[in-house]
Amino acid sequence: MILSDDTAVRGAWWQLTLIALAEFLAMTLWFSATAVTPSLVRELALSPGESAWLTMAVQVGFVAGTLAGALVNVADLVSAPRLVCAGACVAAAANLAVLSVDSGVSVTLLRAATGVGLAAVYPPAMKLAASWFRRRRGFALGLLIGALTLGKAFPYLITTWLGNDWRSALQLTSALAVAGGGLVLAFGREGPHTAATVRFDPHALRRLLAVRGVRLALVGYLGHMWELYAMWTWVGVFATASFTAAGLGPSAATAGTLAAFLAIGMGALGCAVAGAWADAWGKARVARWSMLASAACALATLAVYGRAPVWTFALVMLWGLTVVADSAQFSALVSEYAPAPLVGTALTFQTSLGFLLTMVTIDGVPRLAGVVGWQYAALLLIPGPLVGAAAMRALSTTPASVECAPSHQAQT
Repeated sequence: MILSDDTAVRGAWWQLTLIALAEFLAMTLWFSATAVTPSLVRELALSPGESAWLTMAVQVGFVAGTLAGALVNVADLVSAPRLVCAGACVAAAANLAVLSVDSGVSVTLLRAATGVGLAAVYPPAMKLAASWFRRRRGFALGLLIGALTLGKAFPYLITTWLGNDWRSALQLTSALAVAGGGLVLAFGREGPHTAATVRFDPHALRRLLAVRGVRLALVGYLGHMWELYAMWTWVGVFATASFTAAGLGPSAATAGTLAAFLAIGMGALGCAVAGAWADAWGKARVARWSMLASAACALATLAVYGRAPVWTFALVMLWGLTVVADSAQFSALVSEYAPAPLVGTALTFQTSLGFLLTMVTIDGVPRLAGVVGWQYAALLLIPGPLVGAAAMRALSTTPASVECAPSHQAQT
């Protein structure tokens, strides 16, 4: 089906707006507990190891959910609106259940369940958005990932507003997630570029990995993910340490929380801008530039640590702008190189491996900081984007597959 009239184009952008709003609302669950870590540590007497798992458990659950989904091709067998709604509701219920437990183990298990639920939200939402766009897919997915990024930053803003009232924060994020799932179920529709529903294919992953473009896009994504979630998880701690070293005093922690919100939130702008550039100049090229810029920012943490707070704020905002700007382009590239009937499985498999890798650096950064200090901790993140940039350079010479090349007739 070709989109050729203004009504169809408006319909695509309306659907993208709806999907992006739902993604923003649902993804407020991701850092909902991380943003209130100090309150949970005080009230539940969590150990340092248990507090670290408030974020890592979500990653574990998300990896388990996406890997299982990829193995059974669920994103290509079940309609995306139903998956998104079901996942959002499961994740919201697990998030809300934290209010009724009193041990670190229970909280960790519920955070993992939240991640499992979100595994049914993120990849299907990307597939749903991609089904409405071909020529402008990079920009469309950039806006979607931007909305997701704002959603992940939002709990930090809620925390600055509600202070130590962590229960209200969890209740609010759960309600937002359910609202997002309901929106997609009620109004979300599969787009004209959706492949017909397929039967279970036990060889789907082998078929995907046989495509050079898919393999290179996957390597680039893994390099990107090596840096992204560790940066998002620990940027507030790094900023707080930098502010303390600069002599900011008791307000250093509050300033660090604000820095985390600004750093993560700036990614929304980066995703939108990179998406627009990617459709004009090439997705792989823009992804490469973004990763080189974020690697430079990670290196620059050495220079700003302990200096005037304005420099730390400026750097983490620039870092946040670049560190996620390339994210949507990997999804767009995979959706273009993968065989059309397996796009949902490809996106799910990609995210599964990427989020599995994030646990290495989420755990490794504070360990390194404990040995050499937070001034040097970000150096661990630099190899990822450099490897990813090399993969994107190679991908620039790889033509898109015939069945997935954007149609010159498509209006969106």
